[in-house]
Amino acid sequence: MDQEIKFKNLTELYERILPALKSKTREIHKKGMDYIHEEDIWNYLKNYKWTTSRSLDLGDMVNDIFNIEIKELDRYVKDELKNYRREINRGEI
Repeated sequence: MDQEIKFKNLTELYERILPALKSKTREIHKKGMDYIHEEDIWNYLKNYKWTTSRSLDLGDMVNDIFNIEIKELDRYVKDELKNYRREINRGEI
């Protein structure tokens, strides 16, 4: 009984693994890294781990979330924050 789960788009996949992302984020926050969010974990894995993986299934993705290298994730998020520019919205009120 090989029942492969199919997703229509990345949003649907993200919603499916969101509980694992939230759980890992809570764990990371307990270590004092409150600036790391679910989307940071997702983006890091999507950009650096999952793009090179073949035949990736839901179990593999959840496993990657729970076994992520926190130092590497921390470095990734800090680098992303360096590139973030706050700008004053000068549009009409």
